[in-house]
Amino acid sequence: MREAFDVRTLDSAQATHEAAGVLDEIWRGDRGAMPANVLRALEHAGNYVVGVYYDDRIIGAAVAFFGPPESRSLHSHIAGVLPEFQGRGVGRLLKEHQRRWALERGAEVITWTFDPLVARNAHFNMNVLGAEVAEYLVDHYGAMADGLNRGDASDRLLARWVMAEGRGERANPELIRARVAVPLDIARVRAEAPAEAARWRRQVRSDFLAHLDAGLRVVGFDSGAYLFDRP
Repeated sequence: MREAFDVRTLDSAQATHEAAGVLDEIWRGDRGAMPANVLRALEHAGNYVVGVYYDDRIIGAAVAFFGPPESRSLHSHIAGVLPEFQGRGVGRLLKEHQRRWALERGAEVITWTFDPLVARNAHFNMNVLGAEVAEYLVDHYGAMADGLNRGDASDRLLARWVMAEGRGERANPELIRARVAVPLDIARVRAEAPAEAARWRRQVRSDFLAHLDAGLRVVGFDSGAYLFDRP
């Protein structure tokens, strides 16, 4: 049975300040993860600004804003849950809520970025939600000061989730033309062997870009590796 987590719109100054504090804590001391005044402005302008509550305590937050009108898209910029509540279905709950919210407002696609080295996010985004990889973005945000990303290039994959489509079939292993492996736990590698983590970053970037330049596309994620085939 799913626990009693509650997703609420952050429609007051106090709520946005609480959410900003939670995001700072999740991103390990980054006091600029998502300032409260920006959260307040985005929500007031009609964008997606929500908190996740457990027993009336805010334990996570998510922010998304609309793309160009013709794209009918919503870009999910940040979403996080306190460590002690991770692995309890909150991420799935947030995405389901975000999907319903977006569809009610005429959006057809949700996009977001994620670190290609984080295997659990690749599995969730591609295998659980059914999102596709649309683009590899090299050092997309530049240098980042938070505790999770400090000292590493901010390479990201752009995920694209077409909400009207069902999750596609899994890729056929016999038709895969290339694989790009990632570590099972990059956070541990970064903490214990920063030089090795940097090598992973360079290798994954190089391999990914080479396969994309060759006309391949990502068709799945399995056993710690991105799977490539031709469109």
